[in-house]
Amino acid sequence: MTTSADTVLDAFLALIAEKGFAEVTLRDVAAAADLGLADLYRLYPDKVALAAAFMARIDAAVLAGTPGQVDPEETARDRLFDVMMRRYDALRPHRDALRALRRAGTRDPLLALALGPALRRSMGAMLEAASLSSEGLPGALRQNGLLAIHYAVSRVFDRDDTVDLSKTMAALDSRLKMAERWSQLFEKYAVSRREKVTNPAPQ
Repeated sequence: MTTSADTVLDAFLALIAEKGFAEVTLRDVAAAADLGLADLYRLYPDKVALAAAFMARIDAAVLAGTPGQVDPEETARDRLFDVMMRRYDALRPHRDALRALRRAGTRDPLLALALGPALRRSMGAMLEAASLSSEGLPGALRQNGLLAIHYAVSRVFDRDDTVDLSKTMAALDSRLKMAERWSQLFEKYAVSRREKVTNPAPQ
């Protein structure tokens, strides 16, 4: 991302945190970033593109802190917990902007739909950072599951005023444990079905 793009994104985040997403126009962002409207349009043609760039910035911050090697002692849940907590740490300075985006998405279903692909890409990046595949149907199911967890935990994160985000950590740990239990049950069911197909009962 260029310096100009960073400046524009910072201006956008400050504006929506102050005024709300719907109240901010591209002209407002251009003025705050001291940039011509045409120049802004070349970088970000609309506010959805700006919101997607914000998510991509957070993704990059999380991925930058991902170890190069997987610790064999860590479980998938442990790795995903670490990744998501790095995400909440990266989001912490932008909580007001995040609230503005969430409120706008709740009020405008079309906006929520437009932001959906960027959110799923973010969840895919988080899965990959935790060494969990985001490809194919299993990956799509993981993305949707992690998105549901993120949505629930974000509501706690919004109100978490602890120094170490302990309330957010507790909420994330609880939901990841629940997801792990469901995943184990599903895997047992899938194995059982495969065994029945491979070794049908004698007639």
